Amino acid sequence: MNVRSLQKRLNERFGPTVSVQVKDGCIVVSGHLDSWDKIVAACTMCVDKKSGMHVVNDIRLDGVRIPKMRTPDFQDHALENAAPDVLIIGGGISGASIARELSKWKLDILLVDKESDLAVQASGRNDGEVHPGVDLNKGSLKQHYVLLGNRMFDQVCKELSVPFERCGQYVGFTGKWMYPIIWAYVWQRRYVCKVTDTRILKRKELFRREPNLNPKFHFAMFNPSAGCVCPYGLTIAYGENAVENGAKVSLNTAVLGMEVKNGRICSVKTNRGTLYPKIVVNAAGVFAEDVARMAGDRFYSIHPRRGTNSILDKKSGSLVKGIASIKTLQKNKKHTKGGGILHTVHDNLLVGPNAVETYEKENFATQKGSIDAVFAKQKLTAEALSEKDIITYFTGVRPATFEEDFIIEKGRKTRNLIHCAGIQSPGLTTAPAVALDIEKMVISELKKEKKPERNPNFCPVRKAPPVLNQLSYEERNKLIQENPDYGEIVCRCEEISKGEILDALNAPICVPTIDGIKKRVRPGMGRCQGGFCMPLVTKIISEFLQVPEERVRKAGEGSGILFGDTKCTDEEVAE
Repeated sequence: MNVRSLQKRLNERFGPTVSVQVKDGCIVVSGHLDSWDKIVAACTMCVDKKSGMHVVNDIRLDGVRIPKMRTPDFQDHALENAAPDVLIIGGGISGASIARELSKWKLDILLVDKESDLAVQASGRNDGEVHPGVDLNKGSLKQHYVLLGNRMFDQVCKELSVPFERCGQYVGFTGKWMYPIIWAYVWQRRYVCKVTDTRILKRKELFRREPNLNPKFHFAMFNPSAGCVCPYGLTIAYGENAVENGAKVSLNTAVLGMEVKNGRICSVKTNRGTLYPKIVVNAAGVFAEDVARMAGDRFYSIHPRRGTNSILDKKSGSLVKGIASIKTLQKNKKHTKGGGILHTVHDNLLVGPNAVETYEKENFATQKGSIDAVFAKQKLTAEALSEKDIITYFTGVRPATFEEDFIIEKGRKTRNLIHCAGIQSPGLTTAPAVALDIEKMVISELKKEKKPERNPNFCPVRKAPPVLNQLSYEERNKLIQENPDYGEIVCRCEEISKGEILDALNAPICVPTIDGIKKRVRPGMGRCQGGFCMPLVTKIISEFLQVPEERVRKAGEGSGILFGDTKCTDEEVAE
């Protein structure tokens, strides 16, 4: 790359406050600017994919203190002196799937996450689309892994007992003049990028399949291989299967520092003790760059990107049967998150997301403007879409690199480190395939000392507990006869029984919080959003843990639900 020419362009746009240099095989951008958008723009200008180098952002944001990573307040020695063969940092879809694939070997595997559950950040805050890969460029890691990962979902979800539907993706166009352009694009996707299921649906066929889409659509690009899955459900299933096969999961465990000597990680400091792993897998999401820095192997940067989704009541589920969005052709198009309308595996509609650059890695607040912008766009996809049907909304933060691609490789300076970083959309789709390659890298490194043995007891099948609202009356009655707890309905919106909640509390990874139970069996996911069932779930958790209800938490630390009695007896008043 021509650094002098690049510096000249930076000077023209930002003045002398930003400089660029090639250092240690990276494109390092430094200086200071007064807005985060300018920092993202400056670093994006420096991307040079042909060079194979990544952009490292060292630009200071004037007048702003970037928030530090939230960590658990408590400390103990539960992991002191633990020496796992593999330490996986991050309990999202990447970390959980890697743990499961590595459990095929007789290894001491430890997955740590600073949150109180798996899939708390990006893996629990996305739309759950299994992408066909139609919008990805040939040669990128995203495009390579999305084709492999998409094909694996039927088998993976069957093994892990996770609902999955290939509902198809429709991208609608309102201008007839675009037809030859999109026809050429479809041909290119099929024969150059190997997305072989892409085809064009003409108006009559489109509205036979999806009658409620924008009547101005003249045709649509269709990919039947697209599907939907519950992202946090899949992550938890991967984690549980890993534990069933011998892996360990330690939640509320934050990585605070590392000791690196002679190009190797010797120890890892956490709030629960110091660990001595043979290999570290960095699957830390938005904090992957921070982990890389601790390990002395920082050669890329993450620029967080917020996206907001809304979940609609099930009564609106019939509006769209698959995944739908509108596409317009724009000149000088910057990066955008397409978003759309997705019919979930639980029969809700999910609308979004948008895409907003941010320096805050853990700000999950939802802004009204984000919801308004998403609905303004998606009403062009389906006119009957209504904000009145929203029952809840959420915001996630994606860990994008400036190259807008994944980092799947061994450490460049630190030998016993493997990076699984920059995993944004379509990271959920690619996870099964990426995990297999990370598994190969780990085993390759371990073989340098001692050849690992296969786990003869490995079982890829996770047998999920019964889901009553999917059973016939005869099947329900049989279960209730065997266990009366299945006959006690706790959540009326989702028809969840006490027995199912107890099943979740007795699962391989027990997370006895309101949100932990909600993510596993869905009480509180319906129209009332827990207004009726939360007290009952709180009581069940309290009885299970044998603690007062005031000690039951919604999620992590500081999320108490009850703070004491609001009424008391005459005797208590007298005291």
